Amino acid sequence: MKIKNNSLKSLLIHIGIIIGLGIILITTFFYIYLPVKTNHGESITVPDLTGLQLEELNEFLLKRDLRYEVTPDSGFSAQYPAFTVLSQTPKPGDKVKENRKIYISINAKNPPKIKMPKLVDGSLKNAQMVLESYDLKLGEIIYEPHEFQNAVLKQQIDGKIIEAGTEIPKGSVIDLVIGNGLGRPFSMPDLSESMQEEAEFIIKGNGLRLGTVNKKQVEDKAAGLVIQQYPEAGESVRTGGRVDIWVVASKTEDDLIVPEEQ
Repeated sequence: MKIKNNSLKSLLIHIGIIIGLGIILITTFFYIYLPVKTNHGESITVPDLTGLQLEELNEFLLKRDLRYEVTPDSGFSAQYPAFTVLSQTPKPGDKVKENRKIYISINAKNPPKIKMPKLVDGSLKNAQMVLESYDLKLGEIIYEPHEFQNAVLKQQIDGKIIEAGTEIPKGSVIDLVIGNGLGRPFSMPDLSESMQEEAEFIIKGNGLRLGTVNKKQVEDKAAGLVIQQYPEAGESVRTGGRVDIWVVASKTEDDLIVPEEQ
């Protein structure tokens, strides 16, 4: 009877050892071997490649255990030199596994051709919006005597008139000849409650000159907000006249005066 008990005890011990070894092997395989083999739980943050030169990419990405591939649909931006990265997929900040391929769009060497839009007979403000939508740049604004104030009379590149529909490089600088209304007086626009950038746009769009920008500390007002102007709203002004503005200074600025633009 004692022999049988010892045999049963020995069998149970061996079974327990086998089960224990099995648990150890399974735990080691799933929680140690596989994570190490597959880099489980590890990821790489995708860097921002915008503006990097194509020749820099290989070394830059290899150091980060990443690869790249140039997509066939390259674009163009006058903001960047040729052969620089314009866009990428995945986006900057995304988490990916090592050796992931980043698909990039490269800035073309030569800008594509676009057709010059028709700006003549429209307003200066409209012309500015149209140029921006066509990725064209506004150059010099030249005023000429004309009965309609701020009407676009001519559109030019390097002093030469460009007719609507003419093919020009994307990103070209367009100069505009604008009517000055024969210098007749008109009412000064109200700039109050406008932000500084918007106020400057209104001033220039009305054929006026930005004078002194005065900064003042004002409680409970957003920095950059126009709180005063001279001439005041509604006063009679003429094309080419000077306009001074007072804007709310940021909390880090002292009261100051920005010299008049030349």
